[in-house]
Amino acid sequence: MKKTVSLLLALTLCLSCFALTACSGGSSDGTYKVGIVQLVEHPALDAATQGFQQALIDALGADAVSFDYQNAQNDANTCSTIANQFVSNKVDLIMANATPALQAAAAATGDIPILGTSVTEYGVALGLKDFNGTVGGNISGTSDLAPLDKQAAMITEWFPDAKNVGLIYCSKEANSQYQVDVVKAELEMKGLTATLYPFTDSNDLAQICTTAADNSDVIYVPTDNTVAENTGIIDNICGPKNIPVIAGEEGICKGCGVATLSISYYDLGYATGKMAAKILTGEADVSTMAIGYAETQTPKFNQRICTALGITPLEGYVAIEEN
Repeated sequence: MKKTVSLLLALTLCLSCFALTACSGGSSDGTYKVGIVQLVEHPALDAATQGFQQALIDALGADAVSFDYQNAQNDANTCSTIANQFVSNKVDLIMANATPALQAAAAATGDIPILGTSVTEYGVALGLKDFNGTVGGNISGTSDLAPLDKQAAMITEWFPDAKNVGLIYCSKEANSQYQVDVVKAELEMKGLTATLYPFTDSNDLAQICTTAADNSDVIYVPTDNTVAENTGIIDNICGPKNIPVIAGEEGICKGCGVATLSISYYDLGYATGKMAAKILTGEADVSTMAIGYAETQTPKFNQRICTALGITPLEGYVAIEEN
């Protein structure tokens, strides 16, 4: 009888220890495991990842969190492979940097908390009806959307005589489609002709861009990951044709644009990291966390391209810093 009682007490103690370990989160060595899946390497996404990591280190300490950073090299299937690997490794949280990364993570798990960043519109990205600012379930994050009506207004502000605007974007990116649809409607309300020029990947970007430049007074490119990786193609085509480009974000503008409405991707990532710290420590529930947005936008211009095209920068715009 004494042996039976002893065994029961030992079993109860083991179960209690297990429960405490499970509730505390993190791995057996006390650190939280965070998987980071980033769609592609370029300055905006890199800055968001850096901000995210620094925020977690600042909040929890460098020894309390370990990062498994994986770059998908702009391949959606690789995003899925990475996300599934994170699930198998039982990470405590997944940070998905860019829309295809978020979509892959969402498909991989409904249990592990997921935070997106550099995602333009979560309702579009996740196919949500009546999206009200909170995804629910195991997903939240931050958006890199700068006001699209202000971006459309920039086109007429900089080029008041323009009549035809070409909108170049990657058709595989749902959030790019959303942006150009909104900007197109805004431009048409202003009496301009706005034409969509979708491309499928970098292989047909040059051909599509050439057609757009030949038929447009101004080009608009949204916040688009494939464009961001191939700004040189657009610059090499539009520059010699003297066709100016208004860009959806600073990294793209630096490569091929005249002006943009800029946000800080580092700050966006940092805000995402602060959200992650609250989730990991149990201070907040991911299912009730609203999507966060950049608090400020800064109008910026590209001095190199303005000089090349003979354009005088408008007052109130800040020059993009050259490295």
